[in-house]
Amino acid sequence: MEALSPKTLIPKLSAEFVGTFFLVFTIGCNVLSGQSVWAGVSIACVLTVMIYALGGASGANFNPAVSLALGLTKDLPWPLVGCYAVTQLLAGVVARICYTIMFGGKSIVLQPTEGHMLWQAGLAELLYTFMLCFVVLNTACSKEHAGKDQFYGIAIGFVIVAGAYSGGSISMGCFNPAVAIGLEGGTGLMAPFYWACELVGAALAAVLYKVVRPDQEPKPDRLLPSLVKEPAPLLPRVVSEFLGTFFLVLTVGLNVLSGSPAGAFSIAASLMSMIFALGSVSGAHFNPAVTVAIMCSGRDCISLKDGGIYIAVQIVAGIAAAFTYAALMNGKTFGLRPDGSTWPQICIAEFVFTFLLAFVVLSVATIKKVPHGSDGSIPPVLSQYFGFAIGMCVTVGGIAIGKISGGSLNPAVSVGIAGSHILNGGMGVPCLPYVLVEIAAGAFAAGVFKVTQPSEYIDTKAPRSLSPKSFDTAPRSS
Repeated sequence: MEALSPKTLIPKLSAEFVGTFFLVFTIGCNVLSGQSVWAGVSIACVLTVMIYALGGASGANFNPAVSLALGLTKDLPWPLVGCYAVTQLLAGVVARICYTIMFGGKSIVLQPTEGHMLWQAGLAELLYTFMLCFVVLNTACSKEHAGKDQFYGIAIGFVIVAGAYSGGSISMGCFNPAVAIGLEGGTGLMAPFYWACELVGAALAAVLYKVVRPDQEPKPDRLLPSLVKEPAPLLPRVVSEFLGTFFLVLTVGLNVLSGSPAGAFSIAASLMSMIFALGSVSGAHFNPAVTVAIMCSGRDCISLKDGGIYIAVQIVAGIAAAFTYAALMNGKTFGLRPDGSTWPQICIAEFVFTFLLAFVVLSVATIKKVPHGSDGSIPPVLSQYFGFAIGMCVTVGGIAIGKISGGSLNPAVSVGIAGSHILNGGMGVPCLPYVLVEIAAGAFAAGVFKVTQPSEYIDTKAPRSLSPKSFDTAPRSS
């Protein structure tokens, strides 16, 4: 097999060793230096830059769980999966030796954080390893994006920002067997448990990747690709909306309950990564207010029936995520309304920044792929970094109004938070004003969009920049 010949194998394994070494070494330095605020960003950035630097050499796995997921989806031959995993684990051990020497013999003990049990740490590792592998598969391996789009490095790297400040508050945030062995300085028994949870997460990512992208396998009965995209089945789109909303709300809850120093940025990173991963499947709404904005904007982007299904799935996902973060945090929950805020303040804050989020989604993710006008006077739409633009709206709103309204900006978040808080005697009814204001903001964003983008209503059949297959020129079917 050519993939395992020395000529091709040595560069691949060298790239995997270098990338994994820098990842684990950076983690060790951040932990031992006591960097509590920017550690997650530092680790995400080293992963991002090494993916861009070495992706062409080896695929830039840097993680046995990622390699396993690629093996299960047939994107990486099994002999290469084994070689990669051994190399990555070796790089983790070497990195641990190096940072331990640099810090004068200090080591890190891998274990659940204070106040958390082993099963909670294992579940956190499983969930965010799943998210990491799932984003890798969708952005770097799918036929829709592989070899076409360049956002894969940011999308993958910033899963670490999402997970480090949320799941990391429970398990220390490995999400990678090579990292687990690189941090194991205790009895040596904790790393295998983490590995097991991480590999289960990788396997689940491979399974659900095939669910949301059932067209990855070639169709032998088709000699030529169809000029008109086939409508996407409803199941992949529904699963896509559930997963994106679930991880958004889960990340919200874990950041709030752990007192994260970078909560808004972590939540934004979660949204951004899942938008990049699933935008071409369902449109990546993950928010009933966004779905309402897209429905109200017209242009046959989504039917009322499908929009209603999306909203129901998003609400269910938000509630499921809220009960999940409550279980991970020993039953702790929190209310929507910050102490001292009045309802007029809350309504204004939620309306303004939900409007911002929905308006940006409409403006960067639903407009035509081609320049408006034959003279090219209006530049092409944002085709690469739409996820970053949308995600950063959460950073803006979360920081600006977090102390006023909590910065929900999403009825699925509002209902999920309020629903789980009932467990601890909280009130579920106060989520209703949030939901109504956020939905109204989405509808208003559609109205302003019509005023600012009149050319969008000249040719409504033109393909959209981030439309799932069912929203293109082909007839829809559910």
